[in-house]
Amino acid sequence: MSIKGFPATTLQAIRHLAGARPRRAAPALGALALSLGLGLGLSLPPAPAHAATEILDQVVAIVDDDVIMASELRERLTSVTEGLQARGMEMPPEDELIRETLDRLILESIQLQMGQRVGVRISDAQLDQAVARIAAQNRMNVDQFIARLEQEGQSYAAMRENVRREMILQRVQAGNVSQRIQITDQEIDNFLGTEEGQALTQPEYRIVHALLAISPDAPADEKAAAEAYVQKLLKRIRAGEPFDQVIASSTGKYTFTGGDLGWRRAGELPSLFADIAPTLAQGETADPIESASGIHLINMNAKRGGEQIVAQTKVRHILIKPSEILTDDQARQKAADLKARIEGGEDFGELAKEYSEDIGSAQEGGDLGWTQSGQMVPEFENAMDSAKIDKITDPVRSQFGWHILEVTDRRDQDMTDQAIRNKAAEYLHSRKYQEELDAWLRKIRDEAFVDIK
Repeated sequence: MSIKGFPATTLQAIRHLAGARPRRAAPALGALALSLGLGLGLSLPPAPAHAATEILDQVVAIVDDDVIMASELRERLTSVTEGLQARGMEMPPEDELIRETLDRLILESIQLQMGQRVGVRISDAQLDQAVARIAAQNRMNVDQFIARLEQEGQSYAAMRENVRREMILQRVQAGNVSQRIQITDQEIDNFLGTEEGQALTQPEYRIVHALLAISPDAPADEKAAAEAYVQKLLKRIRAGEPFDQVIASSTGKYTFTGGDLGWRRAGELPSLFADIAPTLAQGETADPIESASGIHLINMNAKRGGEQIVAQTKVRHILIKPSEILTDDQARQKAADLKARIEGGEDFGELAKEYSEDIGSAQEGGDLGWTQSGQMVPEFENAMDSAKIDKITDPVRSQFGWHILEVTDRRDQDMTDQAIRNKAAEYLHSRKYQEELDAWLRKIRDEAFVDIK
């Protein structure tokens, strides 16, 4: 969106200040901190009477309790311009570029102030993880990434602060926009009834393909030898050797071509094995397929979507937490005593209501309902998986304290329909998110006090 109502004189002044002394982008927060003294009338030593007055910086906009300085605008303009040039994109008119850039800074300032008011913080550990992800996306470790930045004349410290700023903005946006989005069951039903919805929720397959090329005119004995060789490799694969390693071991005239086909839906698979691939289990290799090109082997590297049968466990527990008056050993012993009382005939549910410190389940007799892999902390999940049905476990330590737990049942649950609906809901949410984000940004911009100087 663009800022409305720029007086011509204001735009000329911004253009002049933004264009003066261009330089590489520096940390926005650092530039702001440096320039606050210049914009708020703090006392500075008087200049000699004969010295010419030089304006080092100037406030270009006041945004609620914040200010945007010309230096900050200039730095962002430099960054935007360099980005457009690097991508080979056409440069917009100067006035439009200034308007759009200043408006972006205003919106960011509003959101950063909102984040500050509600206590949004990005810890150094979270920032380190984000930087590591960025480095990995560029196929580098963190040290290599830092070295590359320095080679290009960029500041790693500035880059970290820019990442921190972006993470705060994302959290503020997500916290305010997601609550505006409601996806109803009827919307999901309607979407799943469309061609787009059906295509989105089709199963996806990741196939690795290998072709041993044989000329259609090859002698029968040569074809037979090739088929025998392929069967030999297939036997190794089905004995447990990795598909890609076995195929890579082929040499000489028996060299395969092909590779990973990536994720594809059933309708996107090559027609030669479109009917065979969906029948394969993950990790399974199909029987050889012959065509005019030669002999094909396909391996189901991975699959997602389709039928999803999930192992679930029904479990209940009692949690005892160490505290200032209860040492860790005492908490463990208390959990062990409760186990002994249950094994002596007392009711698990009643003891959970009286002693368990898990507020969410205590009043339900410690019942956690049906759970599945990934829902519990590892220590609890490991004990749950190894527990016998209707037997009380020994005390188990987790980050929350000491647990005793009882598995009351296990089942394999068909979650296919729920998985399809969840995927459709996520898609509809993401499609609505940008619309709601744009509306929310317009709203906070209209409600903010903005004075463009």
